Amino acid sequence: MASNTSKTARASVRAGQAGQGGALSVLGEFKYLIPLANGRFAYVRNLTNGKTNHLKTDSDAFVEEIRILAAAGHGAKIRAELQGLDQAFPQHGWGSTEKRLVDAGVFEG
Repeated sequence: MASNTSKTARASVRAGQAGQGGALSVLGEFKYLIPLANGRFAYVRNLTNGKTNHLKTDSDAFVEEIRILAAAGHGAKIRAELQGLDQAFPQHGWGSTEKRLVDAGVFEG
């Protein structure tokens, strides 16, 4: 079947695909952390592999998951989310969680 798309439209699509280069373009607000059980657990959405992990916020696995995301360039956004969670739910210990991540050197680099 013949394609009815114009040469310009096809070039535009190719240009858009070439510009992706492995980077992810997300429209709208994307949350990396979904708090659970008063901050003791969280779902961590990982844009680099498309998975969502259920992790205990004081575990080494949580620290490593955030480290992977920070290394991929998402550290500032995650840190802002942690600060927002601490402001919204100060009794849940999100400030301590952020401090633990900072002490582990997660946001450096």
